[in-house]
Amino acid sequence: MTMTSERSSTVEAAEEQWLTPKDSCTQLQIPAQKFYQWRDKHVGPRAYRIGRHLRISRSDFNSWLSSRLKP
Repeated sequence: MTMTSERSSTVEAAEEQWLTPKDSCTQLQIPAQKFYQWRDKHVGPRAYRIGRHLRISRSDFNSWLSSRLKP
């Protein structure tokens, strides 16, 4: 990896938009309990623990949502 690509990946990570579980539930129109059930079953969008908070990256959320579309 070159120095330029390392910097660009760092900048992209810093500019990533993060959602809270509440934000994702609002967008999906589901209760929070459903989000946590999916999380326990490993079927929901990938969530990261940052400190004591759960966050979902916008790109992971969109990828997960796209994978759920029925053809």
